[in-house]
Amino acid sequence: MSKRLGRGLDSLIPTSPLIEETIGIRQSDITEIDVEKISPNPNQPRYTFDEESLKELADSIKEHGVIQPLIVTKKGTEYELIAGERRLRAAKIAGLKTVPIVIRTYSEQQKLEVSIIENIQRHDLNPLEEAMAYQRLVDDFNLTQEEVAKKMGRSRSAIANTLRLLNLPIEIKRGLVDGKITEGHARAILATPEPAKQLALYEQIVSQKLNVRAVEEKAKIITAKQSAQEAKVFSDLENKLREAMGSKIKIQPSKKGGKIIIDYYSDEELERIVNLFD
Repeated sequence: MSKRLGRGLDSLIPTSPLIEETIGIRQSDITEIDVEKISPNPNQPRYTFDEESLKELADSIKEHGVIQPLIVTKKGTEYELIAGERRLRAAKIAGLKTVPIVIRTYSEQQKLEVSIIENIQRHDLNPLEEAMAYQRLVDDFNLTQEEVAKKMGRSRSAIANTLRLLNLPIEIKRGLVDGKITEGHARAILATPEPAKQLALYEQIVSQKLNVRAVEEKAKIITAKQSAQEAKVFSDLENKLREAMGSKIKIQPSKKGGKIIIDYYSDEELERIVNLFD
């Protein structure tokens, strides 16, 4: 799935030699520095690196060198990596002593944004890492989901759906990171109402190798049963209150509480109901 850069951020990180030339990165901007002078990016949203993939990149770097420069900021006499950690790791595996860099000056928020964008464009983040990166923008820089969406070039609903992955039980999160289930599976699991039911559905996916469509259907059945059970509970409660108060009662539940509506049809009936609470 193709994802474009957020508006205004395409000038922060080059994605091809043509773009580098267009946005003004000159050959004189690129310099070679010692790999040991580059410290890791503390804002790196990526936590996992596939060893086999790194080895393949290292083999390519041995033959062709690092074609695209790393993006760094200056920290005293050394440098902090902003974008290109995979290339830096592979360069070290390949035995390179120096790598090409472009030095940029970014705010802390821009550093995180650039790191996220580079990883997303290269499809380097797993879904959970992407969700955690968006959550950091929300938590660390007080951005709304709408603002994150604009910066990342995505819809607000796409950001919201990705963030919902963080609500999954830890075992399911591990399964998503380990590739036991896909992001589509995870989204389908989230349609079920309770962690226990989510875990049971996850175990079925793994043991029965269910596809996403099958999981969506199972989630619908689980949700329908849950809704029916809840409806009966509230109906029974309404009947008890009706008998106790002698009036028509309606319970309207919501995610964080709800309402109890008591109908009355005259001033005298209202006074009778009020007196029940004395």
